[in-house]
Amino acid sequence: MADERYSDTTTTTNGAAPAGHTTTIIERRGGGGVAIALVLLVAVVIGAFFLFSQNGAESRKDDAVASAARSVGAAADKAGDAISGEEK
Repeated sequence: MADERYSDTTTTTNGAAPAGHTTTIIERRGGGGVAIALVLLVAVVIGAFFLFSQNGAESRKDDAVASAARSVGAAADKAGDAISGEEK
């Protein structure tokens, strides 16, 4: 952040009241807010990416477990039919 300061003071040496005035100008410029917002935006995008990719992995794992359960159920049905002598 850049600071620019200008000060003008009028005084007298004999103890009398100053004949002039005091002017103080302070300018402050900063671009730090934009940089912080940009870093925050990038962090949110990266976090969302990992959140959604993990959610997709969980979904794929759930689908695989459900498929395996259906396969086991179908094998059990075939075994039960074979034991009882029925065919489908």
